[in-house]
Amino acid sequence: MAPITVVEGRRLALSNLDKVLYPATGFTKGEVLHYYATVADVLLPHLRDRAVSFLRYPDGPDGQVFFTKNVPPGTPEWVATAEVPRVEGPSRMVLVQDMPSLMWSANLVTEFHTHQWLVGTPDEADRIVFDLDPGAPASIVQCCEVALWLRERLARDGIEACAKTSGSKGLHLLAAVRGASSERVSEYARELAVEAEKAMPRLALHRMTRSLRPGKVFVDWSQNAARKTTATPYTLRARPEPTVSAPVTWEEVEECGSPGLLDFRATDIAPRVQDHGDLLAPLLDPARAGRLP
Repeated sequence: MAPITVVEGRRLALSNLDKVLYPATGFTKGEVLHYYATVADVLLPHLRDRAVSFLRYPDGPDGQVFFTKNVPPGTPEWVATAEVPRVEGPSRMVLVQDMPSLMWSANLVTEFHTHQWLVGTPDEADRIVFDLDPGAPASIVQCCEVALWLRERLARDGIEACAKTSGSKGLHLLAAVRGASSERVSEYARELAVEAEKAMPRLALHRMTRSLRPGKVFVDWSQNAARKTTATPYTLRARPEPTVSAPVTWEEVEECGSPGLLDFRATDIAPRVQDHGDLLAPLLDPARAGRLP
């Protein structure tokens, strides 16, 4: 029988705590749960009031990996849910609003992915995101070059950008915005991706065409579409090692000379939070949200 744990008054059955989920390092499910408990204070604000898509990997990244978008069977009644619009009709998704919900979700063994809008205002985007994806032999080093250009370009429009690693091989740029639909944000993001390609034709690419990708950074603007989700800040990733989509400073971006400098594992995050706090806190401050031109 799975041990019962009480988290803020909620009873949770946490299963298979000794199961190794990341064979390359021996990182166990119990350590996954411990990680989420230690970063809850900075993670939960980025999950709150956002419908969550779970990318589950219950047997580790080498096992079956699959998305769960609708509320999973067996979800406790105290876990918040919300009806969200979809092209095929509305559906009900999970909201991770508190520590018990976070621990219940983490017990599913999942990456957390969220939209760029809140469930209360699905017609208005509150974030813009650029997913910078390098095509070998390019790496996160080249992503940083593109990110710095985009940061300055966004700043010219009064939009303050933050950065985080993807937890895989790339970099994410995010900024708080207001007063625009997901469609308009997507249009604006595409415009900037096209500008980036014109400014850095040997480095940046706004098209997904595979044959064009080697040695360049694909500036993926499409994740601003209302239906799309992006890896939530601080989520673990289903990779060979327990890498994290980790916020980074602009100094770290500017000084990145090798991929390993921006490669963060679960054990790295608590000390970084202690040193820096939440580097993505500007995304949570409505007063710092920019308006698209």
